[in-house]
Amino acid sequence: MTQNSPPLVLPPGLTRAMATLQDKDRRRLDDTVTRLHTVNGRLWDTEDRVRSALLSAAQVADCKREIDQLNAERNALAERADEVLGSLADAGRADVPLHTETLASVVDRMSVLTLRIWHSERAAGRDELAARRVPALHGQREELCAALDALVSEVVAGRRRLPVPARFKLYGREDVAPAEIKPSRHLRQVLAFGGLSECGKSTSAQFVQRTCGAQRLKIGFLLRQAAHREGLADPYALSARRQAELLLGELNRFADAHVDTKLFTIESVHDDASIAELKQLMGDTLQIVYLDASFAVRVERSGTPAQAVAAKDEIKMSRGAHQVAALADHVIDNTGSIAALRARLRRIAAPPSTTALRVATPYGLGLPAAVASATADFTDAVRAYGSGVRLVALTGSPGEGTWIAGWSDLDLMVIAEHEVSGGIQEALEQYRTALGNAASLGPTLVTPGELTARRLTPRLAFVLHQLQQGSPVLHAASDLELPTISRDELAFAAVRELPQVMLTMRRLRTAEGATALRQLYKHLVLACRLLLREHNQWESGPDRILAAASRMPGLRALAVPPLAEVANAWRDGDTELVLKPVTAAVDQLLTWYALQLAA
Repeated sequence: MTQNSPPLVLPPGLTRAMATLQDKDRRRLDDTVTRLHTVNGRLWDTEDRVRSALLSAAQVADCKREIDQLNAERNALAERADEVLGSLADAGRADVPLHTETLASVVDRMSVLTLRIWHSERAAGRDELAARRVPALHGQREELCAALDALVSEVVAGRRRLPVPARFKLYGREDVAPAEIKPSRHLRQVLAFGGLSECGKSTSAQFVQRTCGAQRLKIGFLLRQAAHREGLADPYALSARRQAELLLGELNRFADAHVDTKLFTIESVHDDASIAELKQLMGDTLQIVYLDASFAVRVERSGTPAQAVAAKDEIKMSRGAHQVAALADHVIDNTGSIAALRARLRRIAAPPSTTALRVATPYGLGLPAAVASATADFTDAVRAYGSGVRLVALTGSPGEGTWIAGWSDLDLMVIAEHEVSGGIQEALEQYRTALGNAASLGPTLVTPGELTARRLTPRLAFVLHQLQQGSPVLHAASDLELPTISRDELAFAAVRELPQVMLTMRRLRTAEGATALRQLYKHLVLACRLLLREHNQWESGPDRILAAASRMPGLRALAVPPLAEVANAWRDGDTELVLKPVTAAVDQLLTWYALQLAA
């Protein structure tokens, strides 16, 4: 409405009658009448604009569409007001006289008359005709107030009946096909959280925001933004389809303005009709997530009396919140553990996918014959467990072609169901026995569920990324699904992992003797690899990693012997010559790191 426009003052008889209503009904009526008056003010302003001779045809069309929408809101609000005002009527007799219009219709006319008086008084200084009309308009308002009070008195006393308030206006004919709004190409994925009170909607949205980088939005905020943009007083009075269009329009605007945001969440879904329309508009881009929990569980979580939760539920159910479950893409039973809830949310927000992995035999990895043979036997042994074993791979140096006998470990990853873990342990014991002193085995056993729930260490995330980039595996189930790990995720993981690596390197630095050489060197390479990831550099192989790290800002070249020389010295027990430069490089990196983080 135009700023400083007049409030709607209701006549005293109607005001006294409204005071007899229950608090809930009185507040609802006050809100509805206020919104009705606001819509009438906007309607007046829009009708003024459309009369301008300076408007283009497109601008006139826009104004006409706005007028149509405001009229639809006006009628919906009047019907809502009559639903409450109708309760003032005495049941009375069916043969008492019928009035020609409802109470809300009279209130609506009073709203328009109030606006007409205000606009006429503003124009009176420059328009003599408008000035002469002002007294007559005030007289009309006094008569209308008196007539409305008299009607209220007769209705309350049962001496007059009111007509059925439904207006049956045909706004939005089905035989007219407007252009349908579509999701922006920047709007990649939206999760909509629904459910009754205290079911975990906000908790879930916060978790997805924190772990997946989602932009969290409230449906009420989006609708208010759209209403302000479109000049609408009450977006909730609109049809379900129109609400969905407004929501999608705001989501599109936000996505177009934040093109790097890949995931949005919206909450809370309380209206089954509008979310069904939004799903029709967005398709699979919108995933509806309904969180379900028993009343007892929700009361316990809320920390409030059961009556308070029940009252909230009643409001939400009156809007169709409980019926969203039938529309949902995902229904989560949220009566269990936080771990179970978060695992389900991670799979929804970042679904795993099948990946074409490169399968190789141990004999093609540059391993000694005895090591390759023992590895092949282990692979055959665990493959016998069928679908229980999903993947077997040697990670790290075997996959990079840098494995060195007597120096490198055999880092083994097995993805298997928990039920077959006993058999895997037996196969590992046989594997160790077959390897003897040829290699030290470092196994990592993980379940498919842990991976798809993204319960990943930084090291495990890096291994999965390497497999997706083509590092070989020894066995993979054809239907294996793995989480997709991006370089951005690895860079963030490096930030988390690096502090522990630096602490370990300082501890190793205090160790005496040549026994620390191997661990010092490996941690030096790992620290440099992680630092390079933060600089978006993705080197592989120790020699290349150390060379690239030497070019980081402010870090002098690390004078470390080549890996082959360090490994030979370690195997031969002649570590004196290489331990000194490795130790010096470690000290140099620790000093540089401390300077980078100094306050």
